[in-house]
Amino acid sequence: MAMVASNLATYHKTQIICRKKEKEIQPYKVIEITPPPKSLGVRCFSSNLQCGESVTIEGQTYTIRAVTHRYQLRKGKYEPSDKRLDVLSTGRYILNLYLENLLEQS
Repeated sequence: MAMVASNLATYHKTQIICRKKEKEIQPYKVIEITPPPKSLGVRCFSSNLQCGESVTIEGQTYTIRAVTHRYQLRKGKYEPSDKRLDVLSTGRYILNLYLENLLEQS
């Protein structure tokens, strides 16, 4: 899980700190992309997540559709600013694969 700490010196942003002290655990902003898009909050996951992997959030299983790492230019260097997971419920992900396959065959 994540612990939220307010950092007023850094442009009034909220900083997420994962409890495990390993470098492989990182906070991600999780968005369910089924229309309409729904935010599932900020969650801590392994840093080597890939598309197609399954994650469980609050008892619901989701499949990762996209992993996005955003960077911001600060003082002449690019620094990581945001990590985002676009997910679909596993049932919806399988249905989309089936429908895409039907479309290719026709």
